Amino acid sequence: MEVGRAVFAASGYESASIEEIARQAGVSKPIVYEHFGSKEGLHAAVVDRELDTLVARVLKPISEGAPRERFEGAVLAFLSYVKDEPEGFAVLTRDPPSAQARRGLTRVIGDTAERVGDVFAASFKSAGFNPRAAPIYANALVGMVTQVGQWWAAGGHGVSIELVAKHVAALGWMGMRHLPKDPEMLPTKKPKAARTTPR
Repeated sequence: MEVGRAVFAASGYESASIEEIARQAGVSKPIVYEHFGSKEGLHAAVVDRELDTLVARVLKPISEGAPRERFEGAVLAFLSYVKDEPEGFAVLTRDPPSAQARRGLTRVIGDTAERVGDVFAASFKSAGFNPRAAPIYANALVGMVTQVGQWWAAGGHGVSIELVAKHVAALGWMGMRHLPKDPEMLPTKKPKAARTTPR
């Protein structure tokens, strides 16, 4: 699985081959097929393990401490995973096999948000918010952090991951801090009717 992760990260799913993975791992192709069934099976196992690792990192800080500490800790934990596990993050965010419906980023956002959804729902309920809205905010916040993580992984323009985490956490926290219990949109202004000039 370690070799598979490295090959998938470097080549992408379509270009990666079981032959190359087996050769680098020092095993035969039948051994790989015996354990995982197919290239897609191996890829799915690698993705599941990476998601487990990412979510475990995020769940610890998001479950302990004051609300702001929990939020900032979760953002830093997510972005630290991006820094510490570049191959794992690359596998998660690259396009998956065509047989899988969701693209890489969408899968990471949806799966991570779903796995931390219970924590969000409990926090919303204890703060007097409707817990049914929790998945909206979980997906929005995880999506923001994931997108910024991908930007940083692609180059980051020389910005440290710790500085990135500070800015992302500040943006998210200020929004959550002033979150209304029943959000409303500003009323839409009706366009003025065009004047007709008498002939």
